[in-house]
Amino acid sequence: MNPKPYEELDYRKTDLGELILRRRLVLPLDNLEVYEVILGNAFLMSSLFTEVEVALSNLGLKAAEAEFLGENLDVVVGGLGLGYTAQAALAHESVGVLRIVEYLQPVIEWHQNGLVPLGAEITEDSRTRYVLGDFFELAVAEKSMASFDPENPEQLFHAVLLDIDHSPDNLLHERNAAFYEPDGLRKFAEKLHPGGIFALWSDDPPELVFMEALSEVFATSESHVVKFYNPLLERTSESTVYVARKG
Repeated sequence: MNPKPYEELDYRKTDLGELILRRRLVLPLDNLEVYEVILGNAFLMSSLFTEVEVALSNLGLKAAEAEFLGENLDVVVGGLGLGYTAQAALAHESVGVLRIVEYLQPVIEWHQNGLVPLGAEITEDSRTRYVLGDFFELAVAEKSMASFDPENPEQLFHAVLLDIDHSPDNLLHERNAAFYEPDGLRKFAEKLHPGGIFALWSDDPPELVFMEALSEVFATSESHVVKFYNPLLERTSESTVYVARKG
């Protein structure tokens, strides 16, 4: 049975706006099957472009593996989406536990119910822990009060990989803005082990103001421009992955 050219797989009303998961065939690309997530007026992600999500995990975890040689890493992914960041993280044998913090319950359900292609793979991995919550609230909360591990507020992490906002300047919600400032980053860094890694996906070019904020808080910080081919535009596109290390 041939798949439908377009199918809305899920529709939910959330406090962030209407959430839609859809599947469609891209005719110019030989009917390639693509999954897409839309939230309100924002196009969040597509399975057509996943190179930067994979680079986020690989760059962040390569830095963590160099810092914590031979250790089982406690890793956090901020934002589940279609799961490409999480899948790339789980491909690293160094990852002992992967906590995926997701604000929207329906997104977790898509994976648990096999509604998205990577759902079963991520859910069935024994290292995966889904955490329903606001990443940004947890990130700046007092360490003794809340953590990315609901059962252990004092838990420290070796690496945190963040893929939620479009960029530090282009936010899904204005309440996230404080996280990207030095005070917010400083509170967040308390949840990392010494030498811990923070890596962030951004759809924009490297931003000087954010790099300055990172350098105020972290011992080292750098930006990586990740290039990938956009078959719809028939040209190369670019995004950014920031990687910072706690002193």
